[in-house]
Amino acid sequence: MSKIESRLQELGITLPDSPAPLANYVPVVRTGNLIYLSGVGPMAKSDGSEYKGKLGDNLSVDEGYDAARLTAVNLIARLKGYLGDLDRVTQIVKLLSMVNATPDFTEPPAVSNGCSDLMVEVFGDRGRHARSAIGVATLPGGIPIEIELIAEISD
Repeated sequence: MSKIESRLQELGITLPDSPAPLANYVPVVRTGNLIYLSGVGPMAKSDGSEYKGKLGDNLSVDEGYDAARLTAVNLIARLKGYLGDLDRVTQIVKLLSMVNATPDFTEPPAVSNGCSDLMVEVFGDRGRHARSAIGVATLPGGIPIEIELIAEISD
């Protein structure tokens, strides 16, 4: 078992199957030693329910943080689906976090920390990354957050 998969097990995280694309795009593009992951949302919680809604309206910052953390799990699942071995990740380079929010919601970074914190918990210093966290008017299916990821990998 890889170091990263052992760490996931320590954290009690079971990765779902890699999320399938929902439209006409590919989930991962590689150029050189960088991989670009298309946007991923929180998908289903362990109890089968889903995060839906808008921050600043019917979701709290804590609920948004939890949705971002689940999104991180789905991003890691996509990495695993593409790479096979998560130890091939040498650096999480950048996240773009889009938060479904009301116009006056000013805390997209606090919500996005759910993803950032888990990346560091799982990958250690290799999980520290640059990030943009923005509020948007809407996201597909009413999900509260969608995150893109760029990672550096080894062969």
